[in-house]
Amino acid sequence: MSTALRLVLILLLIGAAPAQAGSRLVELDLGPHRIAAEIADTPQKQARGLMHRRALPEHRGMLFVHGDDRMICMWMKHTPLPLSVAFIDAAGDILNIEDMQPNSTDLHCASSPARFALEMRLGWFRDHGVRSGDAVRGLERLERPHGD
Repeated sequence: MSTALRLVLILLLIGAAPAQAGSRLVELDLGPHRIAAEIADTPQKQARGLMHRRALPEHRGMLFVHGDDRMICMWMKHTPLPLSVAFIDAAGDILNIEDMQPNSTDLHCASSPARFALEMRLGWFRDHGVRSGDAVRGLERLERPHGD
């Protein structure tokens, strides 16, 4: 295999990497669906989010964890993937779900104070019949966030 072809393959693999090096994952259940979500529980991880990612596997996402209930808003600056975000309260109930377009600074906010925000590929929630009011199980396994 040529050096140029190896470099292209390496760059493709990096762009499609499902998780950042050192990321912790939590398994969550949404109805009959199980997902693995990277945990963003520090201001630094939350600021980076899924920026610069070019791919996200089918049942993978990112869970933004806050230490208390607050009005959470998300944007897509430097994020080339179209995503959907579910805002979730402390009890694990989905408050609302918003679709977000790539590389946008449009704000998408929780309908009321939330503890978590779960980003998945665009349309994942709709495609799997997950909607506002549904419960997310597995959140109780999380530690309180650091630096929040």
